[in-house]
Amino acid sequence: MAHPGTARSAAFFDLDKTILARSSTLAFSRPFYAGGLINRRTVLRSAYAQFVYLLGDADHDQMERMREYISAMCAGWDVATVQGIVADTLDHIVRPMIHAEAVELIDRHHAAGRDVVIVSSSGAEVVEPIGAILGADKVIATRMVVADGKYTGEIAEYAYGPHKVTAMQALAAVEGYDLASSYGYSDSITDEPMLAAVGHAHAVNPDKALRRVAVERGWPVLEFAEPGERVGRVRRPAVAAGVVTAVAAGALLLAYRRRARAV
Repeated sequence: MAHPGTARSAAFFDLDKTILARSSTLAFSRPFYAGGLINRRTVLRSAYAQFVYLLGDADHDQMERMREYISAMCAGWDVATVQGIVADTLDHIVRPMIHAEAVELIDRHHAAGRDVVIVSSSGAEVVEPIGAILGADKVIATRMVVADGKYTGEIAEYAYGPHKVTAMQALAAVEGYDLASSYGYSDSITDEPMLAAVGHAHAVNPDKALRRVAVERGWPVLEFAEPGERVGRVRRPAVAAGVVTAVAAGALLLAYRRRARAV
């Protein structure tokens, strides 16, 4: 427990579509397929979910269904296998997704003496190695129940929506963070509680609902360019390529479903 009078500010960053341009969990669907954890149908479903998420159309209910699906899917997975796959593919999968502006912000907060905390609903096995790449001081992430080295499919700690605030408050009590003087960054209206919990909230590439809230409350709105995008170019190659790939995957998924129903 921190001693009185030692309070300091911290910077809390959402991960997906804030620091990263895409969903960290869904990005590992192909490596998990190659490692034998999921089948081709799951890869296609993940690609389609990534497409919806990329366009910003995933609402709270869809995210909840995605969480339930992923939780059930990983039941029985060997934890060491997951950690090994993430470690082996992390550099190739994650680095191209990182917003340069986010890295600069993290560096500025560190230079100002603030701890940087990643707060993500993605699993700790994915978020913690990403946090290490980014130089984050702490990580708040969803944690699954493990028994005999395997996931049970149950969630021990769910870092989503208001649950993020509960975890932030607990961490602040231990580390001595003053949330009123701390900073927060996110893209999604589902993180409104997280942003409202700090004194300096910022909306990053916000969805429509969060943009409205940011304007109403006077929160700064930051626009991060797609990784690899050149300033001043009208077309975003990385986004275009990602959308084309996801659309193709979505079309394959629909075709698969139609064929399955016809059998």
